[in-house]
Amino acid sequence: MFYRLTRRRGWKREGVAIGAATDPYQPAEGTYRLTRACLQAFADFANPAGLITRGPMIVRDIDVLTTLARRASFSVNFSIPTLDDEVWRRTEPGTAHPRQRLRAIEKLVAAGIRTGVGMAPILPGLSDRPEQLEAVVRAARAAGAAHIWANVLYLRPGTREHFLESLARHWPELLPRYLDLYAGRAYLPDGEVRPVQKEVRRLGDALGVGARPERFLEPAPEPQQLSLLA
Repeated sequence: MFYRLTRRRGWKREGVAIGAATDPYQPAEGTYRLTRACLQAFADFANPAGLITRGPMIVRDIDVLTTLARRASFSVNFSIPTLDDEVWRRTEPGTAHPRQRLRAIEKLVAAGIRTGVGMAPILPGLSDRPEQLEAVVRAARAAGAAHIWANVLYLRPGTREHFLESLARHWPELLPRYLDLYAGRAYLPDGEVRPVQKEVRRLGDALGVGARPERFLEPAPEPQQLSLLA
């Protein structure tokens, strides 16, 4: 499909976000390699892309990622909302441990892939304490992350029912708070979200996330046509 798209007159190599709806490195990727094939197509046509994942399996594809990064703008964001073992185990079952994700970041950065950390979703009352936020930011900095950003949990239909059921089972004392916070809405108001984002930005600046002199792969500049005018 992507190869057919590139033959359209209107194709302008727009950037593609990979993993915005579902993780591109789920267990089945180990067998079917669909994400790898897509990344190879982006590399073949020098199409810009960005990828977000929780899956350390991405290091398998460093060869393709480096080729893509040399030909077009490309970056990776690893989702690491918390390093708290209990919160991770109960809210992200079946995912790789956050420390495994940090080791994957180190490998990607060492290969020249611009890689950052997305602290999302942060859970009110569970993973938003100052010391929890700082722990993630410190670890991201140590792994060589190029940037860090944060967002607070949103509860869309389907996810909402599953999450609240899990909350009632593991942290029943927090259920009334969540029912109040998310009453009639999926997104929290700015007054709840911005203080968390501001604190993560402050910590990132204070701890020097992105300040290390890492050399990331970049595509060569587009050739420019010389003007015939003096």
